[in-house]
Amino acid sequence: MESLSSKVLLFGVSCLVLLAVQRYLEYKRIVQAIQAPSHSTTLLSVRSVLGNILPRIRGITRGRMATWVDKHIQYAKSGWDGVIQVNMWPKPNATLFLADAAAIKEVTTARARFPKPVKVYRALSFFGGNIVASEGEDWKRYRKIAAPTFNDRNNRLIWDETTRIILALFDDVWGSQDTVILDHALTITLPIALFVLSAAAFGRRISWTDEEGIPPNHQMSFKVAIHEVSLGCLVKVLVPEWAMGLTAHLRRVRLAFEELNIYMLEMISQRRNAEKKEERHDLLTNLLEASADDLTFNDRDLTGNIFIFLLAGHETTAHTLCYTFALLALYQDEQEILFQHIKSILADGRIPTYEEMPLFTQSMAVFNETLRMFPPVLGIPKYSAEDTRLIISNDAGEKRDFGLPQGTNITLDVAGLHYNPRYWKDPEEFRPARFLDPEWPRDAFLPFSAGPRACIGRKFFETEGIAILTLMISRYKIEIKEEPEFARETFAERKARVLTSKPGLTMTPVRVPLVFKRR
Repeated sequence: MESLSSKVLLFGVSCLVLLAVQRYLEYKRIVQAIQAPSHSTTLLSVRSVLGNILPRIRGITRGRMATWVDKHIQYAKSGWDGVIQVNMWPKPNATLFLADAAAIKEVTTARARFPKPVKVYRALSFFGGNIVASEGEDWKRYRKIAAPTFNDRNNRLIWDETTRIILALFDDVWGSQDTVILDHALTITLPIALFVLSAAAFGRRISWTDEEGIPPNHQMSFKVAIHEVSLGCLVKVLVPEWAMGLTAHLRRVRLAFEELNIYMLEMISQRRNAEKKEERHDLLTNLLEASADDLTFNDRDLTGNIFIFLLAGHETTAHTLCYTFALLALYQDEQEILFQHIKSILADGRIPTYEEMPLFTQSMAVFNETLRMFPPVLGIPKYSAEDTRLIISNDAGEKRDFGLPQGTNITLDVAGLHYNPRYWKDPEEFRPARFLDPEWPRDAFLPFSAGPRACIGRKFFETEGIAILTLMISRYKIEIKEEPEFARETFAERKARVLTSKPGLTMTPVRVPLVFKRR
């Protein structure tokens, strides 16, 4: 028996040694195939589960927030706006991190050479296939049908519904209060974004004050279901299906996803079978109309794409608005410039109209500067479908040819690009005026990605954001909430505290305590 145990142990050790040797040889092959000035090595891939959970451990993993913490530092150290990391686990591979605008433009334009790793996004197919979690012919089909749904009629609906929701907040929630104190601004930006999405995506208005009843055959109201799904997406991505019943919170998230699916299928059926067709311009109606002639576009495709619009439009907008309010509260001079510009257009205090949206250039500049400093997504994944080359530059204007073997991972480093001093002077400073310069570096601005796969909901996002920001600043002055425990902090300390962020599906502000004072 002892002899048998020894043999089993020896066999196990031999297998591990063989695996290690195999991995090492593959690692050496990749290193030899790479043609670049230098590279670093870590055990865990940045795209592995452990690599995304663990903090930075030298030689083990870069850590999930490394891209945000480093910004452009790693490129300044290497001397090039492209750096390569080779990892050993789960299998040997190389990742090129890019903060070079010209190289990024080439990657986003040449889709055949640098496709999207669809498997990274498969977890987002809760309700069906969609434009984000697809590539090739499937993506073309989704894009062809989804793109026309984001049209001028929908943008007008977004503006009008956003205006209605913000005015209802002023009148029905804040009322006669001259001062409104929020311990965390997300408590107001999350519902604003959710209410706009419900109206503009589903054609269903949600009130600030009225509580919806639970309809027959449901266990949650639509308002609660859509809210819980929006907050529970990261849980749904990370927790396996078999574990979703282990706690009360997980069961509630699972129920919310089930309920939203039922609600979406009911809305699809109602609109298809309605005797009298109402004139609607929400995304669900537009998607139904655009897909009417494509018999392959089924209900799962409809629910899958509507969910992606919900996911992309809720948290992204809410977090960006939260950061915007925080920055304006910190930089009072920039807030005053914005207020005076709004006042010059709305001199009589009236409500802005959709047609006037292009006039609010300062609002757009503030919004863009916030997106530059706090991009919702820090890295956009691609990979090389073949042995290929990319030209990378540096501060001195020198160029270097990087050779990339087939299968090399590529991360478009949005934070590194947005804080690259080659394109943005004093990138750590909040300066909206840089976006008023007609020559601002558009290729170095990547919050909506770029190329054929750029976000089709960009105009939706901008329309909603400008309407909210313009109305809010026209009525209220925003300040940082004064708290005794922080009475002696410097401006730099206050800025760091208020803008502290954590990882999530998108960049997430930890706590932004604000005061809104009626003007």
